[in-house]
Amino acid sequence: MSGLTTIDQHAQLSAIADPRRLAILRMLMVRPLTITQIGERIGKHPAWVRHHVQVLVAAGLAQLVEERTVRNYTEKYYGAAAGAFEAHMIIAPESDEPRTLIALGSHDLGLEKLKEDVGGAHVGLVSVPVGSLDGLIALRQGLCDIAGCHLFDDERNEYNTPFLRHLFPDMPVLAVTLAYREQGLITAPGNPLRLRGVADLARPEVRLVNRNPGSGTRVWLDAQLRHERIDAAAIPGYDSVVPTHTAVAAAIAAGQADAGIGLRASAEASGLSFTPLFMERYDLVMRKDRLSDETIDAVLDSLTSRRLRNALGSIAGYDTVHTGEEAAER
Repeated sequence: MSGLTTIDQHAQLSAIADPRRLAILRMLMVRPLTITQIGERIGKHPAWVRHHVQVLVAAGLAQLVEERTVRNYTEKYYGAAAGAFEAHMIIAPESDEPRTLIALGSHDLGLEKLKEDVGGAHVGLVSVPVGSLDGLIALRQGLCDIAGCHLFDDERNEYNTPFLRHLFPDMPVLAVTLAYREQGLITAPGNPLRLRGVADLARPEVRLVNRNPGSGTRVWLDAQLRHERIDAAAIPGYDSVVPTHTAVAAAIAAGQADAGIGLRASAEASGLSFTPLFMERYDLVMRKDRLSDETIDAVLDSLTSRRLRNALGSIAGYDTVHTGEEAAER
């Protein structure tokens, strides 16, 4: 049995859509059982149970793990194929016209500007914030069309490219810069606790609102904590996570936290104070075997247009000097 398995096939989603099969699967995740044992637990005839177990086996969610012969009778024990499952499902519109593109990855305010721009070419863009690392993994698995990332490798002092080399050694990809973005400490108006840098987050009276693991902001913060030799577990609120820069600002504005790392644009939109810490490169990554698609081509055209640069430039803390440039190619 493996640890955590992602459910990303229609047959698997269909199998667990039936609450009865889902209940059987959860039982098999605890320990292997026979058809008869399952039937006794849920009050169903073995033939009924066998049908649903076979559906789970066919979907790769359950498997035969052991056969025991007792008095000329063979008992078959079934178990779950993993210790835990997570499901990812995005439903996009279907049309004869250019289809909607799915962008997974780090949260970025500029993606809404890109969506508006490619809309003029009748191309839809749906952006879902899942974190930079998860976005790249989804791209590799074919679960999205574009991955947005801003992952900093502190050993190489470089954004994104080292991660692409590691995650796509056998799959050519293209990374194009959307913009450089200013990140820093977001605090209450007037910065009443006088916070100036990452080291101040270790002060006992400071409550942090953190970003989700795998996000570029979280990767950067963890690297800085290592450099400062600060134990993350000692920071109040380190395990209090939210998925977007907007949510960081909202938590601070609501008095639920004193500080967080996030975009200048998010801080200003909520009327909060902002202390700049670094500029980062945010890239859009695409598989090279998709570059001939007209929808991807529309995105690439938009990234080199003056229209998009002007739109992105209206966002506080965004620098568009390198927008549309090829940041990395594998």
